[in-house]
Amino acid sequence: MKKLYVVGFGPGSRNGMTLRAQAAIEASDTVVGYTVYAEIIRSFFPEKDISSTAMRHERERVEYSLQRAAAGYTVCLVCSGDSQLYGLAGLALEMSPEYPDVDIEIVPGVTAALSGGAVLGAPLTHDFAVISLSDLLTPIEKIYKRLECAAMGDFTVALYNPSSKKRQEYLKKACEILLRHKSPETVCGYVRNIGREGEQSRILTLAELINEQVDMFTTVFIGNSETKLVNGKMVTPRGYRHD
Repeated sequence: MKKLYVVGFGPGSRNGMTLRAQAAIEASDTVVGYTVYAEIIRSFFPEKDISSTAMRHERERVEYSLQRAAAGYTVCLVCSGDSQLYGLAGLALEMSPEYPDVDIEIVPGVTAALSGGAVLGAPLTHDFAVISLSDLLTPIEKIYKRLECAAMGDFTVALYNPSSKKRQEYLKKACEILLRHKSPETVCGYVRNIGREGEQSRILTLAELINEQVDMFTTVFIGNSETKLVNGKMVTPRGYRHD
Protein backbone atom coordinates (compact mmCIF):
# COMPACT_ATOMS: atom_id res chain seq x y z
CA MET A 1 0.00 0.00 0.00
CA LYS A 2 1.54 3.31 -1.10
CA LYS A 3 0.21 5.64 1.56
CA LEU A 4 1.32 8.97 3.01
CA TYR A 5 -0.47 10.52 5.96
CA VAL A 6 0.27 14.20 6.60
CA VAL A 7 -0.69 14.54 10.24
CA GLY A 8 -1.21 17.52 12.52
CA PHE A 9 -0.53 16.15 16.00
CA GLY A 10 -1.77 19.18 17.94
CA PRO A 11 0.00 21.38 20.48
CA GLY A 12 2.41 18.70 21.65
CA SER A 13 0.73 16.84 24.49
CA ARG A 14 -0.56 13.30 24.08
CA ASN A 15 -4.06 14.29 25.18
CA GLY A 16 -4.06 17.14 22.64
CA MET A 17 -3.69 14.69 19.77
CA THR A 18 -6.84 13.61 17.95
CA LEU A 19 -7.79 9.95 17.77
CA ARG A 20 -7.50 10.14 13.98
CA ALA A 21 -3.92 11.46 14.24
CA GLN A 22 -3.01 8.72 16.70
CA ALA A 23 -4.50 6.05 14.44
CA ALA A 24 -2.52 7.34 11.43
CA ILE A 25 0.75 7.24 13.38
CA GLU A 26 0.04 3.75 14.69
CA ALA A 27 -0.81 2.53 11.19
CA SER A 28 2.45 3.83 9.70
CA ASP A 29 5.70 1.93 9.16
CA THR A 30 7.77 5.08 9.59
CA VAL A 31 7.26 8.61 10.92
CA VAL A 32 9.02 11.65 9.46
CA GLY A 33 9.23 15.11 11.02
CA TYR A 34 11.21 18.17 12.07
CA THR A 35 13.71 17.21 14.79
CA VAL A 36 11.78 18.76 17.70
CA TYR A 37 8.49 17.25 16.58
CA ALA A 38 10.08 13.87 15.90
CA GLU A 39 11.33 13.72 19.49
CA ILE A 40 7.85 14.50 20.81
CA ILE A 41 6.38 11.69 18.73
CA ARG A 42 9.19 9.36 19.82
CA SER A 43 8.23 9.94 23.46
CA PHE A 44 4.68 8.83 22.68
CA PHE A 45 5.52 5.98 20.27
CA PRO A 46 9.02 4.72 21.20
CA GLU A 47 8.59 1.61 19.09
CA LYS A 48 8.18 3.56 15.85
CA ASP A 49 10.85 4.01 13.17
CA ILE A 50 11.29 7.80 13.17
CA SER A 51 13.34 9.98 10.80
CA SER A 52 13.94 13.70 11.24
CA THR A 53 15.46 16.71 9.52
CA ALA A 54 16.40 20.15 10.79
CA MET A 55 14.48 23.38 10.37
CA ARG A 56 14.32 24.78 6.80
CA HIS A 57 14.66 21.32 5.23
CA GLU A 58 10.97 21.01 4.49
CA ARG A 59 11.28 20.00 0.83
CA GLU A 60 13.79 17.27 1.68
CA ARG A 61 11.47 16.01 4.43
CA VAL A 62 8.48 15.83 2.10
CA GLU A 63 10.55 14.30 -0.72
CA TYR A 64 11.84 11.58 1.58
CA SER A 65 8.32 10.85 2.82
CA LEU A 66 6.95 10.54 -0.71
CA GLN A 67 9.88 8.36 -1.78
CA ARG A 68 9.34 5.99 1.14
CA ALA A 69 5.63 5.82 0.43
CA ALA A 70 6.30 5.17 -3.27
CA ALA A 71 8.56 2.29 -2.22
CA GLY A 72 5.58 0.62 -0.57
CA TYR A 73 5.78 1.82 3.01
CA THR A 74 3.00 3.51 4.93
CA VAL A 75 4.49 6.84 5.99
CA CYS A 76 3.37 9.48 8.45
CA LEU A 77 4.70 13.03 7.95
CA VAL A 78 4.01 14.88 11.19
CA CYS A 79 3.44 18.59 11.75
CA SER A 80 2.72 20.37 15.02
CA GLY A 81 -0.74 21.88 15.37
CA ASP A 82 -2.64 21.43 12.11
CA SER A 83 -1.12 19.85 9.00
CA GLN A 84 -2.46 22.60 6.72
CA LEU A 85 -1.97 25.75 8.80
CA TYR A 86 1.74 26.50 8.30
CA GLY A 87 2.18 22.75 7.99
CA LEU A 88 3.39 20.55 5.13
CA ALA A 89 0.08 19.35 3.70
CA GLY A 90 0.18 21.91 0.89
CA LEU A 91 3.78 21.14 -0.07
CA ALA A 92 3.11 17.40 -0.07
CA LEU A 93 0.19 17.88 -2.45
CA GLU A 94 2.22 20.27 -4.64
CA MET A 95 4.93 17.62 -5.01
CA SER A 96 2.51 14.71 -5.39
CA PRO A 97 2.27 14.72 -9.22
CA GLU A 98 5.77 13.21 -9.26
CA TYR A 99 4.41 10.31 -7.21
CA PRO A 100 1.06 9.47 -8.84
CA ASP A 101 0.77 6.06 -7.13
CA VAL A 102 0.99 7.49 -3.60
CA ASP A 103 -2.31 8.03 -1.84
CA ILE A 104 -2.05 11.15 0.36
CA GLU A 105 -4.40 11.63 3.28
CA ILE A 106 -4.43 14.95 5.15
CA VAL A 107 -5.14 14.53 8.87
CA PRO A 108 -6.08 17.79 10.66
CA GLY A 109 -4.98 18.73 14.15
CA VAL A 110 -5.65 21.33 16.82
CA THR A 111 -3.68 24.45 15.89
CA ALA A 112 -2.08 26.81 18.43
CA ALA A 113 -4.67 29.52 17.83
CA LEU A 114 -7.34 27.19 19.19
CA SER A 115 -5.40 25.42 21.93
CA GLY A 116 -3.75 28.64 23.09
CA GLY A 117 -7.00 30.55 22.91
CA ALA A 118 -8.59 28.00 25.21
CA VAL A 119 -5.84 28.60 27.79
CA LEU A 120 -6.61 32.33 27.78
CA GLY A 121 -10.39 31.92 27.67
CA ALA A 122 -12.37 32.49 24.46
CA PRO A 123 -10.64 35.19 22.40
CA LEU A 124 -11.66 33.73 19.01
CA THR A 125 -15.43 33.57 19.38
CA HIS A 126 -15.85 36.09 16.54
CA ASP A 127 -14.03 36.65 13.22
CA PHE A 128 -10.26 36.47 13.51
CA ALA A 129 -7.07 36.46 11.45
CA VAL A 130 -4.04 34.19 11.83
CA ILE A 131 -0.77 35.80 10.77
CA SER A 132 2.79 34.50 11.00
CA LEU A 133 5.53 37.06 11.67
CA SER A 134 8.18 34.79 10.14
CA ASP A 135 9.58 36.35 6.97
CA LEU A 136 11.53 33.26 5.89
CA LEU A 137 8.93 32.49 3.20
CA THR A 138 6.85 35.70 3.12
CA PRO A 139 8.23 39.22 2.44
CA ILE A 140 8.02 41.35 5.56
CA GLU A 141 6.25 44.13 3.63
CA LYS A 142 3.41 41.72 2.85
CA ILE A 143 3.22 40.68 6.52
CA TYR A 144 2.98 44.34 7.57
CA LYS A 145 0.20 44.93 5.03
CA ARG A 146 -1.77 41.95 6.34
CA LEU A 147 -1.42 43.24 9.90
CA GLU A 148 -2.65 46.66 8.82
CA CYS A 149 -5.67 45.19 7.03
CA ALA A 150 -6.54 42.95 9.99
CA ALA A 151 -6.37 45.94 12.33
CA MET A 152 -8.51 48.06 10.02
CA GLY A 153 -11.09 45.26 9.89
CA ASP A 154 -11.18 45.05 13.70
CA PHE A 155 -10.29 41.36 13.63
CA THR A 156 -8.99 39.53 16.63
CA VAL A 157 -5.47 38.48 15.59
CA ALA A 158 -3.48 35.37 16.47
CA LEU A 159 0.23 35.82 15.79
CA TYR A 160 2.43 32.80 15.10
CA ASN A 161 6.26 32.89 15.15
CA PRO A 162 6.23 36.27 16.91
CA SER A 163 9.95 36.47 17.60
CA SER A 164 13.31 34.74 17.31
CA LYS A 165 16.97 35.52 17.93
CA LYS A 166 17.18 37.19 14.53
CA ARG A 167 13.72 38.81 14.72
CA GLN A 168 13.52 40.20 18.24
CA GLU A 169 11.83 43.43 17.17
CA TYR A 170 9.11 41.92 14.97
CA LEU A 171 6.46 41.71 17.68
CA LYS A 172 7.12 45.32 18.67
CA LYS A 173 6.74 46.42 15.03
CA ALA A 174 3.53 44.40 14.73
CA CYS A 175 2.12 46.12 17.81
CA GLU A 176 3.04 49.52 16.40
CA ILE A 177 1.08 48.74 13.23
CA LEU A 178 -1.92 47.42 15.18
CA LEU A 179 -1.92 50.52 17.42
CA ARG A 180 -2.69 52.67 14.38
CA HIS A 181 -6.21 51.23 14.44
CA LYS A 182 -6.61 49.61 17.87
CA SER A 183 -6.81 51.15 21.33
CA PRO A 184 -3.75 50.83 23.62
CA GLU A 185 -6.17 49.26 26.13
CA THR A 186 -7.09 46.42 23.74
CA VAL A 187 -7.09 43.14 25.67
CA CYS A 188 -4.27 40.84 24.54
CA GLY A 189 -2.65 37.65 25.74
CA TYR A 190 0.03 35.12 24.97
CA VAL A 191 0.73 31.47 25.73
CA ARG A 192 4.11 29.74 25.67
CA ASN A 193 4.61 25.96 25.37
CA ILE A 194 0.90 25.35 24.82
CA GLY A 195 -0.14 21.99 26.24
CA ARG A 196 3.42 21.06 27.14
CA GLU A 197 5.58 21.12 30.25
CA GLY A 198 6.34 24.68 31.31
CA GLU A 199 3.17 26.18 29.84
CA GLN A 200 2.95 29.89 30.67
CA SER A 201 0.33 32.48 29.83
CA ARG A 202 -0.41 36.13 30.49
CA ILE A 203 -3.21 38.57 29.72
CA LEU A 204 -2.24 42.19 29.21
CA THR A 205 -3.03 45.30 27.16
CA LEU A 206 -1.72 46.10 23.69
CA ALA A 207 0.26 48.97 25.22
CA GLU A 208 1.97 46.47 27.52
CA LEU A 209 2.42 43.81 24.83
CA ILE A 210 4.60 46.10 22.72
CA ASN A 211 7.38 45.81 25.31
CA GLU A 212 7.13 42.05 25.90
CA GLN A 213 9.88 39.61 24.89
CA VAL A 214 8.53 36.32 23.57
CA ASP A 215 9.92 33.42 21.53
CA MET A 216 9.02 31.04 18.71
CA PHE A 217 7.20 28.72 21.12
CA THR A 218 4.72 31.50 21.96
CA THR A 219 1.40 32.34 20.32
CA VAL A 220 0.15 35.91 20.76
CA PHE A 221 -3.48 37.05 20.75
CA ILE A 222 -4.66 40.61 20.13
CA GLY A 223 -8.34 41.21 20.78
CA ASN A 224 -10.81 43.27 18.77
CA SER A 225 -12.60 46.40 20.00
CA GLU A 226 -15.11 44.31 21.98
CA THR A 227 -12.70 41.84 23.60
CA LYS A 228 -12.81 42.07 27.38
CA LEU A 229 -11.77 40.43 30.63
CA VAL A 230 -14.40 38.23 32.28
CA ASN A 231 -13.37 36.62 35.58
CA GLY A 232 -9.75 36.82 34.54
CA LYS A 233 -10.37 35.29 31.11
CA MET A 234 -9.94 36.89 27.68
CA VAL A 235 -13.33 36.90 25.94
CA THR A 236 -14.42 38.20 22.53
CA PRO A 237 -18.25 38.33 22.49
CA ARG A 238 -20.14 37.05 19.47
CA GLY A 239 -23.24 39.07 20.31
CA TYR A 240 -25.61 36.30 21.43
CA ARG A 241 -26.97 38.43 24.23
CA HIS A 242 -28.14 41.00 21.69
CA ASP A 243 -30.45 38.52 19.88
